[in-house]
Amino acid sequence: MNFSTALPTFVITLREGVEAALVVGIVLALLKKAKQSRLNPWVYAGVAVGIVVSALIGILFTGVIKFLGSINPQYTSVVEPILEGVFSLLAIVMLSWMLIWMTKQARFMKAQVEGAVTQALTQNSNAGWGVFSLILVAVVREGFETVLFVAANFQQGLLPSLGALGGLAVAATMGVLLFKWGVKINIRQFFQFMGVLLILIVAGLVVSALQHFDTAMSSLALSSRASENLCFYYEHFTKVHSCILGPIVWNTTKILPDEKFPGIILKSLFGYTDKLYLVQAVGYLVFLLSIGSLYFRSIMGGKSQKQKNVPIPQK
Repeated sequence: MNFSTALPTFVITLREGVEAALVVGIVLALLKKAKQSRLNPWVYAGVAVGIVVSALIGILFTGVIKFLGSINPQYTSVVEPILEGVFSLLAIVMLSWMLIWMTKQARFMKAQVEGAVTQALTQNSNAGWGVFSLILVAVVREGFETVLFVAANFQQGLLPSLGALGGLAVAATMGVLLFKWGVKINIRQFFQFMGVLLILIVAGLVVSALQHFDTAMSSLALSSRASENLCFYYEHFTKVHSCILGPIVWNTTKILPDEKFPGIILKSLFGYTDKLYLVQAVGYLVFLLSIGSLYFRSIMGGKSQKQKNVPIPQK
């Protein structure tokens, strides 16, 4: 059993779960300050319902993939990798966008949550529902990204889901340490480190997504006997090539195979493959250079903004 497949979802759920835990902790602290702790059950209910909704969405997505793949057994080998590729692309877009957006919005998170809670408390009759909806949206938003990632790797079984549960448990523990026991944790450094790790994970997902589409095209070419029309061949470059991914860039099967330790860990966590093709290499580098630069700009932008707000001592 390959437990390494649980690592990526553990990392993603840990990061997203800590974000949700921060929102929950801020809301609970504000309710306590406003002497409205009677609304705490609405907060816990929002967390529980949000987790259940995220799990149901994951089950639904996985079921849709399996159902579409079984409609026509003849094309199951084509439909399943295409769907995996599509869900991988959705996960790449969502995780990248949320990473950059949350990095830019992090310094305003407390103020935004305070505003939402204050608005909810002004509506005496619906205050509970207002707090509940705030927590529900926060949890489902973070859970949806993990659901997409798990759906994109549904053939790996239940282990990615177990990794997600583990990440959620650690995130909840961190939330208790922060807000219940007052343990000091450098949240900024935590999110920066997890952000870099997440970029590397999603970059590996780019490689996997391209491999899914290549597998689908290869299967379709074989089933339709039209390989010359469906696949692009690269005999002029090298004899070892893929259907649509071009010539092979490296082959490290003898040095670091991706089915044995430690290659299997690198494969599960960062998308390492012992056979990398040209299009995959280009896609990987383009993603790192584009999304990576945007992420680091958002970090540096936050630091420079903070420096501008520091008062200059007068002589």
